[in-house]
Amino acid sequence: MKAVVIFFVSIFSVLEINAQDKPEGLFINSKAPDFKANDQNGNEVRLKDLLKEGPVVLVFYRGYWCPYCNRQLKKLQDSMSLINEKGAQLLAVTSERSEGISKTIGKTNATFPILFDEGLQLVTSYKVKFEVDEKTVSRYKNAEIDLAKINGEKGKIHLPVPAVYIISKEGTIVYRFFEMDYKKRVSILEILDNLK
Repeated sequence: MKAVVIFFVSIFSVLEINAQDKPEGLFINSKAPDFKANDQNGNEVRLKDLLKEGPVVLVFYRGYWCPYCNRQLKKLQDSMSLINEKGAQLLAVTSERSEGISKTIGKTNATFPILFDEGLQLVTSYKVKFEVDEKTVSRYKNAEIDLAKINGEKGKIHLPVPAVYIISKEGTIVYRFFEMDYKKRVSILEILDNLK
């Protein structure tokens, strides 16, 4: 009996440690961390400056190689006028370098700012960064997707959870979509419904 109890305690401990390694994202009513980063045109974008004009829809995506990301960004691009009518601006954040961002734009026709998250500062401060396990990195590499090269990382490889935050003019998170399953994405209608 004692051995069975020790076994289950060990299993739950391992599960708890693994759960602690997963990002949780920022929660509604959290203060959105300010940031500045360069977009695809080399322009410096600062969150607090954008918030003076209205709310911001902040989208984290994995890379040009992700078909789910491309579909989402294309839908966002197609809905830009509806987002702008709500007084909001759209920003996307990625850890892929300029060549990857160019490929994303080619696939999605994105005209909104796409920010390169140099040093993974944004994904860290918005708590969407997770480490990609070796097996997955290897599987992607076999499919000619070298995440280390694309993201300019050495050693451990990280990606963002494809999360969406709506940040109010006051700098508070008023909506979040945070889902570890990269295949699940928020609808445009839900984003529009949460833009006030």
